[in-house]
Amino acid sequence: VGAESLDMPAGSLDGRDQSLLIRIAEERRSRDTLADIVVRASAGGGQVRLGEIARITEGYADETEAITLNGRPAAILDVTKTRAEDSLDTIDAINAFLDAERASAPTGIGYEVISDGATVIRERLSLVLVNGLQGLALVFAVLWLVFGLRFAFWVAMGLPVSFMGGVAIMAAFGYSLNLMTTIGLLIVIGLLMDDAIVISENIARLREKGRAPLDAAVEGTRQVFANVLASFATTAMIFGSLAFLKGDLGAVLRVVPAVMLFVLTVSLVEAFLILPHHLLHSLEKPRRSRVAARIEAAIAALREATGRLADVLIRARYATVGLALAILFVAIAQIAGGALKFTAFPEIDGDTIEARVLLPQGTPQLRTDAVVTALISGLDRVNARLAPEQPGGADLVRSVTVFNGVNRDAFETGAHVATVSVDLLPSSLRTLRPGPIMAVWREEVGTLPDVLSLKIVESTIGPAGIALDMRLKGDDLDALKAAATELTAWLGTYQGVTSVMDDLRPGKREMRITLKDAAGPMGVTATMVADQLRAAYQGTTISELQIGNRAVEVTARLDPANAVEPRTFDEFAIARADGTAIPLSVVAAVDTGRGVARINREDGVRTVTVQGSIDTGVANANAIVSDTLARFVPDLRARYPSLTLDVEGQRAEATTTQVSMMKGFVIGLFGVFALLSFQFRSYVEPIVVMLVIPLALAGAIFGHMAMGLDFSMPSLLGYVALAGVVVNNSILLVEFIKHEHGDAGSVAEAASRAVRARFRAMLLTTTTTLAGLIPILTETSLQAQILVPLVASLVFGLFAASLVVILVLPAVYAILDDFGLTTLSEKTGEHALPAT
Repeated sequence: VGAESLDMPAGSLDGRDQSLLIRIAEERRSRDTLADIVVRASAGGGQVRLGEIARITEGYADETEAITLNGRPAAILDVTKTRAEDSLDTIDAINAFLDAERASAPTGIGYEVISDGATVIRERLSLVLVNGLQGLALVFAVLWLVFGLRFAFWVAMGLPVSFMGGVAIMAAFGYSLNLMTTIGLLIVIGLLMDDAIVISENIARLREKGRAPLDAAVEGTRQVFANVLASFATTAMIFGSLAFLKGDLGAVLRVVPAVMLFVLTVSLVEAFLILPHHLLHSLEKPRRSRVAARIEAAIAALREATGRLADVLIRARYATVGLALAILFVAIAQIAGGALKFTAFPEIDGDTIEARVLLPQGTPQLRTDAVVTALISGLDRVNARLAPEQPGGADLVRSVTVFNGVNRDAFETGAHVATVSVDLLPSSLRTLRPGPIMAVWREEVGTLPDVLSLKIVESTIGPAGIALDMRLKGDDLDALKAAATELTAWLGTYQGVTSVMDDLRPGKREMRITLKDAAGPMGVTATMVADQLRAAYQGTTISELQIGNRAVEVTARLDPANAVEPRTFDEFAIARADGTAIPLSVVAAVDTGRGVARINREDGVRTVTVQGSIDTGVANANAIVSDTLARFVPDLRARYPSLTLDVEGQRAEATTTQVSMMKGFVIGLFGVFALLSFQFRSYVEPIVVMLVIPLALAGAIFGHMAMGLDFSMPSLLGYVALAGVVVNNSILLVEFIKHEHGDAGSVAEAASRAVRARFRAMLLTTTTTLAGLIPILTETSLQAQILVPLVASLVFGLFAASLVVILVLPAVYAILDDFGLTTLSEKTGEHALPAT
């Protein structure tokens, strides 16, 4: 066939007047012309044509890799963008292009967008924008009620100014507007008002004492300048330490504190250089409305009640501090005892789920197709069952794509694997998370015979990695397989654990050919046998044709219908160099056996990976891994001493990020301590200020438990970020105890006066921060699940920290004064009154 189907140059004729190319144009470009090729001819004129001894067909080279979309043949085009391009602009351009193509597409050809990640981005950005506006409105409302419209307007104007400046800095550092950076912008709405409120409240306080507007603005700003600057420096040290988080989780999370720090920096500049000038005009005509009088009266009454409570707690200061520490230890015990579970990362709901099928190697395509059909039928029942629960009764399933020969969890290809990808109704439009949908799909499908593994999961793996991922290492394959089987069975006993499998599986049954002693004298070599068997069963490419816009390979092979018959192999003949043929059975022996499908190695050591999925509504990956390491692994290691076990996946990824976060946190705390030591000229008083950081952890823990949340890496990030914020009120309280005590007879009395003097500012900063964050905390959208744990740490931790600053820290300061450890006692030579 190759000799008769040619299209190739054969030289040129270079004459005096012209030059002509010589080309053999005998290429057969259709089935009819190929069938007409003469394969054998006799001297008497007899001819055997290719079409008489072969069946010529045109189709896919490997039908086991075919793709279907909603039951029709399909081609999938994956579109990715460069880092510099905008995701939303890209998807809009693609949709516009497809609209134009649909208008001119041939009959029967359609274009559909599936697994659209850009739409999810648009939904998340919309979520952030809506909650941001709600938070901004609540912050402005609080300021308006306390300060009046004009005064509140100028304080709130710091928000857009800080945002615009922060975004400009983000652009300068190469950041884009994505989910995590917008989360940072959203969270900082409440936090960035603290400096402005402290300055404006102090200016308003001096104005109420009778100072002239200009004097109040200048002196009010000057009084708090050092403390506000110190507060910002402590925040910057904590946030800055988080910009170097490691691991995949760290790469996702570290942009949040960086963006917050950018915005807070601009906010500080605006609060000191711009805000006082604007407030000057508002102070010339202070508000005197009834609402203002009632609010001021309510704040005054609350301030006095809180002051009296603080007086009681200062007198009972040892019991107060003991109770606060007891609450902290009880909170920590909730995590240590497992009452509050830890998970690496909250589930990020997507719009695509997959069923990944693995059957034994050697399974024919027809059997795999039957399993896929059963999966699709089950999916149809899921849609019929759950669609009525969706808004407007919309179909839950938008499209179904079948990828034959693909299963990325199995690390194998062939007729025995397949993936069914399901495009769901967008999360913003449906009422169910992917987990319950997948659970119903598993229920409808049930147990399918012959299936080694059926894994129904979301199509993408989150930044935390695979839920359960353990790796056994050693040289003995039998021991590795036995240990992996035991580990798989153990993990399968946990409720909520699904799709547990290892990657050391038997391969296809093999026919192993070895040459007999007679092969050599007969002129038969192993290479001859291998080449001819490969050409017969895998095919040999004769030529490649370019027909229109199609590339077509002409391949010769045994008829697939005959190739699967054992008799065809038994009668296979090997062609020798002289053209004669000899049966394969004469020159070779054939044995059957089975090997392993795949042997993986890490650093040259044989490795078996055991992986599994979990239903996060029922199970917790970290708890399962910890329990397995404690109760199962010691006995496993005793039975297989030559093997080692490594834990990867979510636990390993979370550990990497957590360790780097804690290192940065400790460095940041040391920087805060050093800064406060210089400011207070004491090594003891900074401890009073920083004591609010661990005590605020109790609020974060109990807040997670109250909301039914697992403690996760975003929760930990929220707490660490909280540490950079809560010290601000502590610094100002200690400064007021030291410098605003006036003629107080004792430190206890000075602490009591400081609580009353700082109460309104602390109330306003806490209230505005909570007002900015409450919309996110109460958000029920499926896309908000990554935000809620982070914000829960901030909201509940901040609330607890405010109580600690007002009620506990004065007692702690008084205790230190009992032992003569405060700078105030050193100056006055007096100690606090005896405790009761």
